[in-house]
Amino acid sequence: MKILLIEDDKNLCELLQYQLQKEMHQVDYCHDGRDGLDLFLQNAHDLVLLDRMLPTMNGLLVLKKARNAGLTTPVILITALGELYDRIEGLDSGADDYIVKPFEYEELSARIRSLGRRSGSFEDNGLLQVGDITYDSSLRILYGPKCELQLSGREGLLLEVFLRNPSCTIKRMVIFSKVWGVDAPVEESNLDTYIHFLRKRLRYAGSRLNLKTIRGNLRLPFLCRRQYENK
Repeated sequence: MKILLIEDDKNLCELLQYQLQKEMHQVDYCHDGRDGLDLFLQNAHDLVLLDRMLPTMNGLLVLKKARNAGLTTPVILITALGELYDRIEGLDSGADDYIVKPFEYEELSARIRSLGRRSGSFEDNGLLQVGDITYDSSLRILYGPKCELQLSGREGLLLEVFLRNPSCTIKRMVIFSKVWGVDAPVEESNLDTYIHFLRKRLRYAGSRLNLKTIRGNLRLPFLCRRQYENK
């Protein structure tokens, strides 16, 4: 899962990043509200862990602006403010869950899993199935009608972007963020190269799914429409 962590306590941020990565999550992080909002608005993450008290812009305002922009990414607020009014205010601002400092990491991990089951935004078992293919994201194995294939890390992440976002138009910048990471120094042509690789993988596996570029957009036309904007 791709997680955005917005937390100004650098020690806590480092600890959470370490624990999340141990559970095989990909983590982008920042310590500032405005920077956090910029990353949030890229819509490149499966979950946001958001501290309430942040410099330059507080977490509730970050959350409200993201929700007003139409983003539905699940959010867990992390805060030292644990009174009933504070929890209600956070949930009413658009948070999906709330955890109060200090907390044990095991509780946060359980809340992440629970939120994933409720929202359906990610799979606990790592299996993604669309049409005639199944992809095991934990093993990076693509199962098709003819055979199974081992994908590279980049190929697997790219395939996940499409499988996890059915019927959505996905901007190129979002794909770059999900596959290569935020602010990674990547050439534009890299995405086209990996799209080519993925097309070959689907054909070799015997899938009817076929990535097609139509006026700068990419989609799987046979079963579900997944596309990216060429801008």
